[in-house]
Amino acid sequence: MRRKIDNLLEEQVRPSLAAHGGNVEVVDVDNNQVYLKLSGGCQGCSSSNATLKQGIEKIIKQHFPEIEDVIDLTDHTNGENPYM
Repeated sequence: MRRKIDNLLEEQVRPSLAAHGGNVEVVDVDNNQVYLKLSGGCQGCSSSNATLKQGIEKIIKQHFPEIEDVIDLTDHTNGENPYM
């Protein structure tokens, strides 16, 4: 499952994030939850929550309906542009 989600992100999400200097990494998939870490321009970005919930989570759930939640493990306070 983790590899399938990572492939989905590679094809449909990372190109858009890379255009803004960002990236997303699958940290773990456990109990129908996906744990992600944002990096680059996404770490500390004020739009990262919207990107995660309205973009990445939506795409993952469309392709993997068994996924119940997508959780951001990013430490946004230590990014180049911390917002928290």
